[in-house]
Amino acid sequence: MRKNQKLQAALDKWRSIQPLSENDQYRLSRRFTVDFNYNSNHIEGNTLTYGQTELLLLFGKVIGEADVKDVQDMTASNVTLKMMKEEALVKETPLTQNFIRTLHRTLLREDYTVYRNLPGGIQTSYTIHAGQYKTRSNSVITRYGDRFEYASPEETPALMTDLVDWYNQAEEEGKLSPVELSILFHYRYIRIHPFEDGNGRIARLLVNYILAKHDCPMIVVRSRLKRDYLEALQQADLVVGAAPHAGAHASLKEIKPFYKYMSNLFAQEFENDVLFVTEKDENIWWYDGERIAFRSPNYAKILRELMFGQTVTYAYLQDEIGINRSAIQKILQALQAKSYIEKTEKGSWRVFITPSMM
Repeated sequence: MRKNQKLQAALDKWRSIQPLSENDQYRLSRRFTVDFNYNSNHIEGNTLTYGQTELLLLFGKVIGEADVKDVQDMTASNVTLKMMKEEALVKETPLTQNFIRTLHRTLLREDYTVYRNLPGGIQTSYTIHAGQYKTRSNSVITRYGDRFEYASPEETPALMTDLVDWYNQAEEEGKLSPVELSILFHYRYIRIHPFEDGNGRIARLLVNYILAKHDCPMIVVRSRLKRDYLEALQQADLVVGAAPHAGAHASLKEIKPFYKYMSNLFAQEFENDVLFVTEKDENIWWYDGERIAFRSPNYAKILRELMFGQTVTYAYLQDEIGINRSAIQKILQALQAKSYIEKTEKGSWRVFITPSMM
């Protein structure tokens, strides 16, 4: 398959700045922790905001109104992410089904029952099993209105064995790059959909497991791109065909629409990591994977005062920044509207946007 030049250039830039300083490693890890957990869970319907996610994962605090299950799911997601990172450090260990099931058990925490109301007022229920392959069929309704079936419970164990065996062999042979391996693994895994819930989150974890194991930067599938991400999967499905066995053994060539989308996403994520580490500009900040370049230096000056000041008054900001109260209010309102900052009940400020230069 034709190489993505932008992706290769981004990878080359990444490798050229290695090794990173401890401070840059820490900053990247902290940023990735919040971005990955927030987006991977948000794609699946988690309602915590970016700010709530950051405070929960980095400081153990829950602010504002928050669904208890969403808080528990986000916390479990972070534990699973840590497990994945630790496993990826052990380079010689092959991928196993037991590890995948353990990730799933940690992510879901425990079995739970789902209740559904059927036409005619009849209620039905089924159990979601943590760490076990599905016991009931699963499917999705595509944007075209069709029902798309994943592998049956009977097919799943054999297909998962094929998937893991293929991955370990392909990794050993080295004919596919880590990026190609991770994207093809993601597609094949999703076509099996081995669990009753959590398949998307596990797929995105395993993509990063493969990348981290081969010393590539990890990536985030942004929830704001959910429609494009799912569309790329469905376009590949149209080429591969509906049979689960075909999807579970698809080739890179067959999944070209998904590979093209994901390789471009990887390129952008890798490039952003390089910029985050190397670009030292007081007016450049980052929020959920987006590079924010403030045209006026007053935004950055105010943000830094909010970050490092215990109590910040308008009078103090006027003295420090040298602009009037009205201008300060407009900047604070603009920053709040973007969810970059949030005022606490005590009148202080929380800052969720990250500076490129510390």
